[in-house]
Amino acid sequence: MLNIVTLVLGPVQTNAYLAGDTEAKEAVVIDPAWEGELIVEEAQKHGWKITQVWVTHAHFDHFGGAAAVVRGCNPPPEVALHPDELPLWQMQGGAPLFGLQIEPGPQPTVTLSHRQVLRLGQYAFEVRHTPGHTEGHVIFYCARERLTFCGDVIFRNGIGRTDLPGGDYETLMTSIREQVFSLPDETRLLSGHGPETKVGLEKAYFA
Repeated sequence: MLNIVTLVLGPVQTNAYLAGDTEAKEAVVIDPAWEGELIVEEAQKHGWKITQVWVTHAHFDHFGGAAAVVRGCNPPPEVALHPDELPLWQMQGGAPLFGLQIEPGPQPTVTLSHRQVLRLGQYAFEVRHTPGHTEGHVIFYCARERLTFCGDVIFRNGIGRTDLPGGDYETLMTSIREQVFSLPDETRLLSGHGPETKVGLEKAYFA
């Protein structure tokens, strides 16, 4: 069974997700927002081994806890990021612009690309490139479980902001139409902030 634990962490209440295959006892962290030690503790409670960290995009509030997650696991998990996000990653995800400092994240070792397939135990996740909020933003779609970790592309009745460096409204809307709204209507959307929603609900809202 795929078990998903949501932890709301950090200064802007970001959803960090811990997804575990309960049979394989393996887990991945999607967007380790902040306080990575809490994410590691949660995995330990379930008896899961964290094998990878998947980052939708490199804003500071989505990887501020990455260093602590990697440091807290033995062996350390791999970190996956789209290459277009590396410059932002290396700038602490823009944290200094908001008067914040984060521990530098570990160098990503898994390069994400459009249509790539990632695996968590018996579950496959398709990577979809969804620029517009940032240039290298991606989402992770599991067809078997009808769910998508969608970062800051789309929220319940809302979309990600486009006024930060690398953002573009038209590009974001194209990503939503082509990469999110092309999914089955019943697909759950697990966003970077706020409650989850579904593809069909958002298609109706934006119609």
